[in-house]
Amino acid sequence: MIAAFQGEHGAYSEQAVLDHYQGQTTTLPCESFDRVFATVTGGEVDLGFIPVENSLAGSIHRNYDLLLQHNLVVTGEHYLRVSHCLISLPGVALGDIRRVISHPQALAQCENSLRALPGVSIEPVYDTAGSVKMIKELGDPTVAAVASRRAAEIYGLPVLRADFEDNPENYTRFQIIARQAVDPGDNAKTSIVFALDNRPSALFRAISVFALRQIDLTKMESRPLVGKPWEYYFYIDFAGSTADPNVQHALANLEEYSTFLRVLGSYPRYDPAVL
Repeated sequence: MIAAFQGEHGAYSEQAVLDHYQGQTTTLPCESFDRVFATVTGGEVDLGFIPVENSLAGSIHRNYDLLLQHNLVVTGEHYLRVSHCLISLPGVALGDIRRVISHPQALAQCENSLRALPGVSIEPVYDTAGSVKMIKELGDPTVAAVASRRAAEIYGLPVLRADFEDNPENYTRFQIIARQAVDPGDNAKTSIVFALDNRPSALFRAISVFALRQIDLTKMESRPLVGKPWEYYFYIDFAGSTADPNVQHALANLEEYSTFLRVLGSYPRYDPAVL
């Protein structure tokens, strides 16, 4: 089995793949989230791992948009504890650092720690592990990277400071995307996206179809509906499977109110006991 992820070897997304499948899969690094979706759609790989939400920095909006643009199915999820390290060239002291590079999400998760470094500028780049690769290639002792300890080990560089994130309760939720749906089992979660007419109480009526049936909503995200200013797509995750008659009735009811409705997938719910 081959799983695509965004970034270089050593990225957190790759770690999520390896943890989820206990190392029993081959990983394919991709330069962008768009490329991850393209490799899955085109059959180059079996599945893709995409981050959709971080407990400190919020949602990864690009992947919500890509879920809508591609005819793929969400088949699973994974939570990864993210522990950032400040990584430098050998022999570099903390006071030597003048610039820190990493993925924008990682930089956002270390905002306070970075602010505490005097005279240091930050620069977003395409990937956490990629930033470690970049500082090794640059050979500039004034530049450091924010990435995982595994990335430091892969590229043979020392960790200048561990636990660099602002808050230890730092988790990223990944969704698994594939071409075919799976049996979600008894402990399931479902992801959907829908749009509504812009009229009073439209969103209230839409959400009420779940409340009336005691269906637990676990996540809600809105994204712009391109070409219609101030109108939105609503992405919802909820507990339950589309095989459940209660869920089927809720979705049928929602379809009466919505101008667009798509089920992105029903899949096994990740066990939060691992956190």
